[in-house]
Amino acid sequence: MRKPVDYRLFERAVDRSEAVAGLFEAATSALDEIASGRRELHAVRHPLGFLCLPVERDGDRGVCLHVFGAGIPREAGPEAAPATPPVHSHSWELTSCVLYGSVGNLRVRVRERPEVPTHRVFEVRSDPAGVDDIRPTSRLVSCEPGLEQTVVGGEIYTLPAGEFHTSVIPSGSSAATLLLGRSRPGRFDLSLGPVHGRGHRMVRQTCDAAQTARTARTVLRRIDAPHPR
Repeated sequence: MRKPVDYRLFERAVDRSEAVAGLFEAATSALDEIASGRRELHAVRHPLGFLCLPVERDGDRGVCLHVFGAGIPREAGPEAAPATPPVHSHSWELTSCVLYGSVGNLRVRVRERPEVPTHRVFEVRSDPAGVDDIRPTSRLVSCEPGLEQTVVGGEIYTLPAGEFHTSVIPSGSSAATLLLGRSRPGRFDLSLGPVHGRGHRMVRQTCDAAQTARTARTVLRRIDAPHPR
């Protein structure tokens, strides 16, 4: 029987650095189960360019493993540029532990500017089948870079629901994170797109069991490396 993730580990790790060890143990336990086939799940290629391994879902909370960049095995598909605008905001609050590598989190200031807009806000509706319905809204805005935070292996970062941001992984490098998301009622996932952009639909690609297991083994090797980066 698989061991569920203790959500309290994320809360404790934000305030106490020594609690991060518990998150690493949870990540390696889940990855070992996936790599060995004891846990049946399929990695999904996210439109923003990373692989997502959906570890657990419980009501308004969910835990995922995200694998970025060169850490994605070729069998899982070629690394591609994000297919949706990289500046986005979540309908859920995020707590993320970097397992290895470096993740840049750039917060973006968005202002309502219907008279001189640079972007339109799009609403992203996702269904369990892996289809993203991206709908233009009437919101016309301008945006500019805000605070950038670089987080490395063993560190935690948080992001409230509704805050626009983009994640940056250095070119040619790799990273993985264990992430807790908690949905907030009445919110939608949003992204920034062209002022005159149209709505469209995207279908997320799913890896098979063998590809997913190889991805898990690759991440396990990096976590176990003496100096992950």
